Amino acid sequence: MNKDRQKVAARFAPETRFKVPTVPTAPFRATEDTELELLKERLLRARLTAVTEPEVNARLRRAANDAAALAWATQFPLLVFPALFEEKALAAVRTARHQAWIRERSAELLAA
Repeated sequence: MNKDRQKVAARFAPETRFKVPTVPTAPFRATEDTELELLKERLLRARLTAVTEPEVNARLRRAANDAAALAWATQFPLLVFPALFEEKALAAVRTARHQAWIRERSAELLAA
């Protein structure tokens, strides 16, 4: 055992309280159909009709939501959204097809 240990008494300062000013909340935006939402729905609908795999559906919806969130943070969301959505949709389709291939390959290996 280490004999050089010393016990140190813990001392705490008095509790500090801060007064937080109340800030009015922003109105809930989800009830409004903004132009960005309309654009998102139109592009998503077109992409969903072009894809036949049902497992890609959820991934494309998530890609549209991610692209809309990123586009909303920019100065020109309506200009940025289509390119962001295209990029994210391609990645979503690629990932879904790759996972389907892995499932098929795994089933083949398990069957052998």
